Amino acid sequence: MSFNMVIVQPAVALIAGVLILAFPRLLNVLVAIYLIIVGVTGLMGH
Repeated sequence: MSFNMVIVQPAVALIAGVLILAFPRLLNVLVAIYLIIVGVTGLMGH
């Protein structure tokens, strides 16, 4: 299954933005998860 990152990244950013506004303590967790996902997908591409 292949995800189109052009569509996924803005959707993730939108959802994360709404969650951060609603629950500011989630910022650290959401940023960490996002960075892990971006790092793993970047390494899998090489």
